[in-house]
Amino acid sequence: MEDSKWVLLIFVLCLFGPTPIFCESDFSSKIPTNFLSFAKKQELVDWMVGLRRKIHENPELGYEEVETSKLIRAELDKMGIPYKYPVAVTGVIGYIGTGDPPFVAIRADMDALAMQELVEWEHKSKVPGKMHACGHDSHVAMLLGAAKILQEHREELQGTVILVFQPAEEGGGGAKKVLDAGVLENVDAIFGLHVSPALPIGEVASRSGPLLAGSGFFEAVISGKGGHAAIPQHSIDPILAASNVIVSLQHLVSREADPLDSQVVTVAKFQGGGAFNVIPDSVTIGGTFRAFSKESITQLKQRIEEVITKQAAVQRCNATVDFLEQGKPLFPATINNKNLHKHFQNVAGNMLGVHNVNDMQPLMGSEDFAFYQEEMPGYFFFLGMKDEAALGQLPSVHSPHFKINEEALPYGAALHASLAATYLLEIQLRASSPEGKHHDEL
Repeated sequence: MEDSKWVLLIFVLCLFGPTPIFCESDFSSKIPTNFLSFAKKQELVDWMVGLRRKIHENPELGYEEVETSKLIRAELDKMGIPYKYPVAVTGVIGYIGTGDPPFVAIRADMDALAMQELVEWEHKSKVPGKMHACGHDSHVAMLLGAAKILQEHREELQGTVILVFQPAEEGGGGAKKVLDAGVLENVDAIFGLHVSPALPIGEVASRSGPLLAGSGFFEAVISGKGGHAAIPQHSIDPILAASNVIVSLQHLVSREADPLDSQVVTVAKFQGGGAFNVIPDSVTIGGTFRAFSKESITQLKQRIEEVITKQAAVQRCNATVDFLEQGKPLFPATINNKNLHKHFQNVAGNMLGVHNVNDMQPLMGSEDFAFYQEEMPGYFFFLGMKDEAALGQLPSVHSPHFKINEEALPYGAALHASLAATYLLEIQLRASSPEGKHHDEL
């Protein structure tokens, strides 16, 4: 649309619209507050809570989210939102708006963890050994809530919002499979969130630049020669070799890494032997390594393999190292786009108040949302749900005692919807200028 026509359209909407939501004067304030009011309607809150509890009762691991996906598709059908399925095995990609550019995506992960829930409540996991202990059930409910808000205002959207219901975030690299499917090729930006039990409800936190570390996994089998513990000279002890390996791996960070370049190498798995008086034939160790740059991740990977194989050789053992990339791909670092950071601060500040928008330090945790950020501008943030007066201290994520404060659901839904809708309006305004450009089709 020509510049003059676009300005005229805004003027007409502001002048004659009964309750204008997308007027230029409302861009920085009224969309977020209106959407939060919409999200806090009791009917919508109850709906999101009900969805979240259904998903929580039936947790599914990565690439197994069959019932979760079915629930999502059923709700999108009820709202009249078109979608693609299957994407990346069990993923669902929905579309709201004009169907034309610009395109902006908002994402929720769907998978649970392989652990037994220890929280005793009415909606406890019904599947032994599986639990939504990282809040992905709430993420899905909030994205569906955002879908309902946006669908109610679809005629006012200045482009297309893409809903990304993604499988297998917990180590499976589901984001990479979504990208490989080609469904996000012309997306201009993508937003994602994660609940935080450490942050008060009604607050958010993030930062520009590096937010979360890149990560990888490793597993090594160190083989020697088993025998009786009373005559070790007739054996080649893999436990001793593995012990030396573990100590040497710690030197990779303490003596080889720049102290200003945060890195972690942790051995969290050690399996070997089953008797007090028998030296085993082999030992298996495993762990994770993390850093904020591709160069550091690559260096750590190379040195981990060298240290394990060569330290094992010093003890007369053989060692093989597997980085498990077939099932657990290396995650890049989560690095937030600086322009989207400004957009987030504006939207969240208008919705929650600038004093509730926190700048945080980077964390060594990792997120496969980073795969999206390698292909397009992306932004990831944390949504507070702490309310000690009402719920006491909430356990951390990946705990069998993990709980969700469901009062956070309307905040997440409104933020998702507001970030997407205001971004579309902003990019459309930029595109209407002579130098503005965007992709032609998705």
